[in-house]
Amino acid sequence: MAKLANYYSMAVGILAAVVFANLISVSLSVRVLPLHPYLKGQDKPISNIYDTSNYGILQLNNGLGTTPQMGWNSWNFFACDINEKVIKETADALVTTGLAKLGYDYVNIDDCWSEMARDSKGQLVPDEKTFPSGIKALADYVHSKGLKLGIYSDAGWVYFSITWLSAFTCQVRPGSIFHESDDAKLFAFWGVDYLKYDNCFNLGIPPKERYPPMRDALNATGRSIFYSLCDWGVDDPALWAGTVGNSWRTTDDIKDSWASMTTIADLNDKWAAYAGPGGWNDPDMLEVGNGGMTYEEYRAHFSIWALMKAPLLIGCDVRNITSETLEILSNEEVIAVNQDSLGVQGRKVYSYGPDNSYQVWAGPLSGQRLTVVLWNRGSKASSITVKWDVLGLESSISVSVRDLWKKECVSENSRASFSARVDAHSSEMYIFTPSTTYSSS
Repeated sequence: MAKLANYYSMAVGILAAVVFANLISVSLSVRVLPLHPYLKGQDKPISNIYDTSNYGILQLNNGLGTTPQMGWNSWNFFACDINEKVIKETADALVTTGLAKLGYDYVNIDDCWSEMARDSKGQLVPDEKTFPSGIKALADYVHSKGLKLGIYSDAGWVYFSITWLSAFTCQVRPGSIFHESDDAKLFAFWGVDYLKYDNCFNLGIPPKERYPPMRDALNATGRSIFYSLCDWGVDDPALWAGTVGNSWRTTDDIKDSWASMTTIADLNDKWAAYAGPGGWNDPDMLEVGNGGMTYEEYRAHFSIWALMKAPLLIGCDVRNITSETLEILSNEEVIAVNQDSLGVQGRKVYSYGPDNSYQVWAGPLSGQRLTVVLWNRGSKASSITVKWDVLGLESSISVSVRDLWKKECVSENSRASFSARVDAHSSEMYIFTPSTTYSSS
């Protein structure tokens, strides 16, 4: 906190007239990583495909996040148009659709839940128009459904004058910086189970200085509260956030488009070696069902997020979920890959073809199995092939191949390679079970 306080004095001289939007960090969307090249005649596996050298070392030991979190978040569909009725109906829908039984148990309120200012005692206050019953009553309702309630705050502030410095969320509601202890106690009193902590109005102050105080405050409450860092990948949180939170955003906000989803998948892929039980790379919430992509694109989105051990936080209106969207989100075999106890993030192992659009993503699972996604990011259907050596397997090993979307075995005795036809902007997802053990380290 002393270091943070020093930044207050550094802020003297910043003009109050600076427009709020200019204080928010520049978008990270320009940080697009190149695809791993597929070199003709050289199908050797990337050396760190199963690199687990950081596995379990950096993770925060608070007993949470042993597998990636699953649930729902209000922002992608509702933005600020939220209220306690929406949250209650969403909790009900998670139960009635069967999604709750599949593990989607966090019901997370994003920005805009509070009044525009703290009360006379300096406490956060729920918006009396949209959350008239208060957060504690809402948490009680969500808990009665066997679910957990999440809430939102922010680790940034705006300097107006030497006597006026205010903490804000992205939507200019009261934030929690310099209020960590009081706010954490309040969240715990309300029965909150999850905190998403955002990064707006950060004034360029390193997140490594701004995020740990809330970790300590949450832990001091004695309540188990999942801590989700949302610093948009600033200062590469995968390198330091494992001892701070249970998950950390590696990218800018996702948008409901093919271009955004694929870009974010590539950005998140860089940090695969730094995730594991207790702490996960977070490429942002799911857009499945929001209307900006096709069924095939959404299925690829869900498959890659599951393989990457990303949080599976539904971002659509589950109260009015379509059968196609429910089919994607409720695929138990794909969910099982995401929730696998080994907890090693899958990654892109090679790409080839026009613009490197034919891609193989893979990762190890418990029980000496592998998960493999063949992803066609091109504009035409094509056959995509994965060779055993790219997966770290001897070419002579026999492999049983199960299709997770067809939910059937498609090959009992594949050797050396496996191929499948994949439609444009689509993917196929499998579990490979070798007849002989292999090394996943």
